[in-house]
Amino acid sequence: MKRKSFISLISLLAISCAFMSCSSNGSFKNGASSATGWKIGESGGFDYKGKDYKDQIQGPNLILVHGGTFTKGRVQDDVMKDWNNTPTRMQVRSFYMDETEVTNLMYIEYLDWLKRVFASQPDIYLSALPDTLVWRNQLGFYDDMVNNYLRHPAFQTHPVVGVSWQQASNFAKWRTNRVNEIILEQKGWIAKGARTSKSIQNGLNFDTETYLKRPDVVYGGNYDAENVSEVENATENNVQDFVGKEAQITVRGEGDQEDQVKVTNASVEYGIVLPEYRLPTESEWEYAALGLAGIREYNSYQGKKKYPWSGDSSRVSQQRNAGDQLANFKQGRGDYSGVAGWSNDDAEITADVRQYPPNDFGLYGMAGNVSEWVADVYRPITNNEISDMNYFRGNVFQNYITEDGKVKVATEPLFNDKNPAGRTIYDQLPGSIMKDNINPNDFESIQSQEELLNSNGLTANNLAYADGDELYERDETEMYKDAFSKEREQGEKRLTLVSDKTRVIKGASWKDRAFWLDPAQRRYMPEFLAADYIGFRCAMS
Repeated sequence: MKRKSFISLISLLAISCAFMSCSSNGSFKNGASSATGWKIGESGGFDYKGKDYKDQIQGPNLILVHGGTFTKGRVQDDVMKDWNNTPTRMQVRSFYMDETEVTNLMYIEYLDWLKRVFASQPDIYLSALPDTLVWRNQLGFYDDMVNNYLRHPAFQTHPVVGVSWQQASNFAKWRTNRVNEIILEQKGWIAKGARTSKSIQNGLNFDTETYLKRPDVVYGGNYDAENVSEVENATENNVQDFVGKEAQITVRGEGDQEDQVKVTNASVEYGIVLPEYRLPTESEWEYAALGLAGIREYNSYQGKKKYPWSGDSSRVSQQRNAGDQLANFKQGRGDYSGVAGWSNDDAEITADVRQYPPNDFGLYGMAGNVSEWVADVYRPITNNEISDMNYFRGNVFQNYITEDGKVKVATEPLFNDKNPAGRTIYDQLPGSIMKDNINPNDFESIQSQEELLNSNGLTANNLAYADGDELYERDETEMYKDAFSKEREQGEKRLTLVSDKTRVIKGASWKDRAFWLDPAQRRYMPEFLAADYIGFRCAMS
């Protein structure tokens, strides 16, 4: 009887294991498609590249932040009376966040690359330089910081400052390309040494979007991944200079036709190429800064958090370091670090990005040291009735510019007009795909059909969408009047600093009092300006 029961148990376990193994990947049972039953990858059939995909590669300096629900907005009295951070329930998806702010050393690497690769176009390098003059003060001596802060090795692990929102966004794009370039080289899709080849000195550089959509012009147009190359003199020899061992190269030619090169690249289906580095949204930054995992008990948060750490004090409570500050901020008028020989935050200006303990997500410097740019356009209100999931104000939808069925790749740098600060910042680098705003008129036919009416994506520019203005889009800075009230003043026009060029700043800095340590507090500044107390960090979806 026992033997029969034992055999039955073993049989049941075997059947269960077989069932689990067959259903571990619902799309590929026994190597066959769940849709058609065809074998994946068999000759003449569907060859799905992502069947061996396990998980997204974690990019350099990134920490995984598990998403969840939280209350976005203030948890203390609004003593500044800004009324711009009313508590609102929000959901944030999981994402990656830089463990630290971008340091001087990281930014100098970016500058060095631009200087080498675009040596013949120095305006690109000059447009990326931080404004070191932000350290100047009418009644303060900071000349040594103007000359030394960015490049001196003593400050190499301090956060970079003097960088505008536009420059920070450009750094994130550059970082995306360099990280994906080294990943593709390590995986064998790009030849070793191609990224440091002398041939890229003329600006024939790698761009992620170009690699995925127009690989025939990556590194100067040496190969084509999916379509027949139209590049002159494209032969197997010069293709091999940039293509790795994983890429299959074929050279075709019929009759009097010239040789045509076709190369298979690591398309999106392989799951190798990482999403873009970018500035975090305001909701992502605030959620990550709070580190609510530290007060979670089972499936609920136990209380609220005023700072990225637990408790209502900004000082260490443990006996060994009791009284030391947990962040780098201004203690009081004329007090930035305490008394000589007993500095309670070990920093008079900025500090090493890892000097203070991380929060419960493992992120350093989410309070103090420097304030940080985030992606959002500033408005005093947060409209959670329209969106309470991954809230973000700043969407500008764009189309790829096409020529003869192919996207157009920039061959020259594209610069923005000189901004009010007197600087010209590059908008696109040679080798990147050119884009254009979606034309709202393209959707007239959709709007005429009642069953297809949908507010999502019907306009290209959504920076001012549903923000209470009488007109959503305004280029000038005249004070708007509410759409539901009468105009109060007929005389001189009033002005506002809030516009579509105004971006949100989060977090306290070395110049701020403890009030700004609260992650819910928000400020703003025009995207073309910089300061000695504002830095940034990157995020990734």
